[in-house]
Amino acid sequence: MNVKWLDLDTAPHLPALYAHAATKRSITGDTLPETGLRCWVAVQAKPLQAFRAVCDVPDSPLLPPTYPHVLAFGLQMQLLSDPHFPFPLLGLIHLSNQIRVLRPMGGVTQLRIGVYAHNLQKHAKGATFDVVTQVDDLLGPLWEAHSTLLCKGVEMPGEVPEHAASVVSGMSELTRWYAANDIGRRYAKVSGDYNPIHLSTASAKLFGLPSAIAHGLWLKARTLAALGSHLPAANIEITADFKKPVRLPSEVILLTSAAGSSGDFQLNGHGDLVHMTGRWRPLG
Repeated sequence: MNVKWLDLDTAPHLPALYAHAATKRSITGDTLPETGLRCWVAVQAKPLQAFRAVCDVPDSPLLPPTYPHVLAFGLQMQLLSDPHFPFPLLGLIHLSNQIRVLRPMGGVTQLRIGVYAHNLQKHAKGATFDVVTQVDDLLGPLWEAHSTLLCKGVEMPGEVPEHAASVVSGMSELTRWYAANDIGRRYAKVSGDYNPIHLSTASAKLFGLPSAIAHGLWLKARTLAALGSHLPAANIEITADFKKPVRLPSEVILLTSAAGSSGDFQLNGHGDLVHMTGRWRPLG
């Protein structure tokens, strides 16, 4: 995709973006914009430490693998809440997330972050698209991510693409933890993601949910922290597919299998409930 970049002088102001997002509740088209947004941001010690505390990430000279998403959140919000973006931000469903750590993320203080949307596809419930996030340091490309989002109710021509289901066996329990009732609010404070479905039962019910649910990227960050030494520091691709939401409060159980530089993981509830599946592989 040939992205038309718009370079910003400062990071977007989140409260204003939430106000814009709250006023748009309808689908206005079926074409994604060709414009991407870029901005230099600073990595600051205090917010990073707060993120580590909420996601149970040990201290390290390396940035946590999912932390660039936090730095990029304002740009992602501005992209998705723009009046010309065809889909309403509130109500989008996060289906999967893939990150690629290209080089070890240590000693970085300034990062240039770019975001754009592409890959619009028909879905049985509407349409999906990818939000692509690219992160460079002063040496060049450092990290990138693809987040696949679903907008229900979009009418598109054609057939629904088929996706092969993968089944992984031989995993064993690594650990389990409790997702507390307030974890959505705690993660919102460090990430900027104040989506009402994560904050409280009352706000989640406004969007048709019986209770608040955990942020998908908090689940991924907490999972990668638990996997710890199983994961290489760089030259790695980590994918997570979000299945059933984690209703708060809940206990979750992390299963994994590791084989050298590759491995698989699954986050379960009790019974047969599967919340998230994923894998890590070396970059080809």
